[in-house]
Amino acid sequence: MKFTVLLGRIFFASIFLMSMTHIFNDSTVEQAASHDVPMAPVLVRIAGVLAIAGSISIILGYKARLGAWLIVVFLVPVTFFMHNFWTVSDPMMRMMQQINFMKNISMLGGALLITYFGAGPLSIDSRKPQTSLYT
Repeated sequence: MKFTVLLGRIFFASIFLMSMTHIFNDSTVEQAASHDVPMAPVLVRIAGVLAIAGSISIILGYKARLGAWLIVVFLVPVTFFMHNFWTVSDPMMRMMQQINFMKNISMLGGALLITYFGAGPLSIDSRKPQTSLYT
């Protein structure tokens, strides 16, 4: 069963590794700016760094609780700025944004579970005694 937890961490965090495009892709910045994200060039790149650092932390199980908090910090503004379906008038686009919003809410729930329970077995965190929440 401990391999199940490892696979769960890998599957959960892998989508955030794809955020490397946030750092290198100008179209992501343009898309964020079109959603009225302030300082889009800076914030999009910061979001990419948060997502990558958080996902690597979770996959390795190294300070996974802190890594999960990085994912939470990434997801909250991205979800509410980029997938604000309640402002979309086109029914098809509204439905697509609502699906993406709910997907992000679901991932937010997974990240919050990791902030509480940690990385579990087969992780770097499980090899040393836990002295505080973020060590």
